[in-house]
Amino acid sequence: MTSVAVAVTDGTPLFELAAACEVFGVDRQLADPWYDFAVCGPDGAAVGGWLTAGLRYGLDALAGADTVIVPSVRDVAAPPPPALVEAVRAAHAAGARVASLCTGAFVLAAAGLLDGRRATTHWAHTALLRDRHPAVEVDPDVLYIDDGDVLTSAGKAAGLDLCLHLVRADHGTAVANALARTLVVPPHRAGGQAQFIPAALGHAPDHVLAGLLPWALERVAEPLTVRDLARRAGMSTRQLARHFHAVTGVSPLRWLLTQRVRRAQELLEVTDLGVEQIAARTGMGTATTLRRHFHQQLGVPPETYRRTFRPAG
Repeated sequence: MTSVAVAVTDGTPLFELAAACEVFGVDRQLADPWYDFAVCGPDGAAVGGWLTAGLRYGLDALAGADTVIVPSVRDVAAPPPPALVEAVRAAHAAGARVASLCTGAFVLAAAGLLDGRRATTHWAHTALLRDRHPAVEVDPDVLYIDDGDVLTSAGKAAGLDLCLHLVRADHGTAVANALARTLVVPPHRAGGQAQFIPAALGHAPDHVLAGLLPWALERVAEPLTVRDLARRAGMSTRQLARHFHAVTGVSPLRWLLTQRVRRAQELLEVTDLGVEQIAARTGMGTATTLRRHFHQQLGVPPETYRRTFRPAG
């Protein structure tokens, strides 16, 4: 996926547009080649309601991109601009991977791209999306959803998570982690993680697992168990499971396995270690165990992943 086009119209909010521009539009020499990047829309569109943009490419240029990013819409109460809807539909028909950030999902839904698919948007607007587009399976409890050629994300920061997820899919974990460090954001938040709605435990930075998660990440090479995590947190395994689901959207074991696989991805990309050695360094124990969990999460064996994402030279 070498070219990325972001679609804007008059009134496109600035935050999600800026996130996409930072991720795809700035070549930090992390991979060669980086993305060919373009912002497409009507000339003179007032981005953010006040920043007038002089754009080189119109919406018709979306159809020539490998990936199309659709940021938030100005007002979810109003139908999205027909020209934008048609341009996004045409881009997808031409083979583009299409991703929405926050309420950009309303554009994808209007274009018919979400019919029969799971999709998400900002938690405050999931009910409206479901009511307006009953053919869409709306999931209000996740950060983003990757459905192959169509992806959707929740609000604001979750859009940045989805952008990093796309970089990870295209260039591998090491590149995505390096970019995240540059942007000073978490390197990976799984799409299944719960949205931080007002009643969610993870809304505050001092949630009950704030000390446990970094501690566990530093020890993925050790044979940690759910009981070890519960003992460290000073709670029962049942309490731990409840808190984990509230904060991360998954069980403690699923979270731990995901972190181990992510660490294995990075080691496959940046070291010459064999699969047995990587299994030992990620707490998997044996190459057989690593291969099983790696394939379950990523759909390919470790050796195939290394050949795909190992940088040349």
